[in-house]
Amino acid sequence: MKIIQEGKAGIKAYTAETVSKDMPVFYNPVMKLNRDITILLLNSIEKKNMQIALPLAATGIRGVRFLLELNKYKIKNISFNDNNKEALKLIKFNLKLNKIKLGNKIKTLNLDANNFLLGSKGFDYIDIDPFGSPNFLLDSAVKRLGRDGILAVTATDTGALCGSYKNACLRKYSGKPLRNEFCHEIGLRILISKVQLIGAQYDKALTPILSYSKEHYFRVFFKCIKGKKKVDELMKNIGYILHCKKCLFRKNTNSIFNDEKCPLCKSKLDYAGKLWLGQLWDKKLINNMCKNIKNLEDKELVKLLEIIKKESKISSVGFYDLAKVVKHNKLRNVPKKDLLINEIKKAGFKAAQTHIRPNSIRSDITIKELVKIIKKLN
Repeated sequence: MKIIQEGKAGIKAYTAETVSKDMPVFYNPVMKLNRDITILLLNSIEKKNMQIALPLAATGIRGVRFLLELNKYKIKNISFNDNNKEALKLIKFNLKLNKIKLGNKIKTLNLDANNFLLGSKGFDYIDIDPFGSPNFLLDSAVKRLGRDGILAVTATDTGALCGSYKNACLRKYSGKPLRNEFCHEIGLRILISKVQLIGAQYDKALTPILSYSKEHYFRVFFKCIKGKKKVDELMKNIGYILHCKKCLFRKNTNSIFNDEKCPLCKSKLDYAGKLWLGQLWDKKLINNMCKNIKNLEDKELVKLLEIIKKESKISSVGFYDLAKVVKHNKLRNVPKKDLLINEIKKAGFKAAQTHIRPNSIRSDITIKELVKIIKKLN
């Protein structure tokens, strides 16, 4: 173990050459960005006096940073929970290390994560950040999420969600993935629909306010709005993506039919779903987060949010991998991304870089029109 500095917090943590769930108490330094974004988001929303739950607190790094870095009026109380007794000792040590005194505002518990949530009266913010799938905690978290509360969900089992293990995705998330160039967006949207379907059982509409795909994980923040009508409206945005492997045509639909043909090349269409077809971001929130970035030295965070800010203005599902578009259509060169985006905008469409895949663009342009523009630039 050693003392690690992250944000304003110094914590004692176990280190390993390969991060795994077999560590005595889990700590992943790669997830610093995950925690940075969470703090920025909570400081950028209007909620005050939040009751915060960390069911899988591990070293306590997330909660310690919340106490040190969230605006003073944000936290009413915060509960650190972990089923590992060693983790509980480490949490208490790290609180003391950062001169944070235990009291009515701070609780430390050593319970099964589901029992912790179900034994509570409810929370305004619940953070589920497990190693692997979040499924085992979703029902309990949704049950204990308050009105207008925020649920943050991380999933690291991208192999299932992105199509490497299709049966696992169907079994765990009730969705069929696609193993193609936008598999990470499909996986993100399947995860979202899984959480929403659980929320719907309890008349809770869980709307994504910030979603992103990064390295080995997906991360989604949901806002909870109670009411059957809100749930019914939200459910209308769950459906399928139809995709043609031959010409890259795609469309969204609320229902699928066997042997549906591509309108462009008449090939049989493949599909992904059920999944969320709505917006992945709240534009107002993203703008607030961009305004509130104080640590300009964190170039990775700044770059990610700048890309998402532009991307959030486009409601299209999926994006275009430029190299694949050029190859499939036997064109000469991949045009420069910025030049192509400008040309697409001149043609009356929206376009922006996507954070999900390098050298790819999100746009409401059709594949047919996109190919025309690339041919002109070639």
